[in-house]
Amino acid sequence: MTTNLRIAQAVTGIACLAMATTACATTVPGAAVPAPASSAANSDVFAGVNACQVLDQLTAGEGFNPGENKSRRNECGATKPEFGTYGLALDPVQGLREFAENSEGVVETSVNGRNALQAPIPLGGCAIVIEVSEHARAMVQVSLSSNDDQQACVDAQAFAEKLEPLLPKVQ
Repeated sequence: MTTNLRIAQAVTGIACLAMATTACATTVPGAAVPAPASSAANSDVFAGVNACQVLDQLTAGEGFNPGENKSRRNECGATKPEFGTYGLALDPVQGLREFAENSEGVVETSVNGRNALQAPIPLGGCAIVIEVSEHARAMVQVSLSSNDDQQACVDAQAFAEKLEPLLPKVQ
């Protein structure tokens, strides 16, 4: 019985060692890890990224109130009294194609070399959608208290250019 117990312990130990060595991966904190090719379309490229935290980081020191998420989605808005509102939405499911299909007045543009689209916001302002992957996008929205949509688009482009380096690089 002692021999059988030792054999069982050895087999269990080898199995545990095999599982432990195959389940581990070396990662560097803060470094982007590419998604496996087979699941790239189904993975959330924004997993662990909070739109309000990113928005607060980008508007820090500019007089904006802290960002507020008012829905279950990963989107956030921050208001600066007597100026306007900046918004950020991180969508891991829809790409540029879906935005173009559901928006009017869409114009192709670029943000730091990434494909992007620009469109007016129906109630005033400007939106710029930056491609992260075929099925993921980041959208910035700017609405100004002055109702100057042309300036809102200038501000949205500048905001998108600040955001772009923080977005995941998906292959």
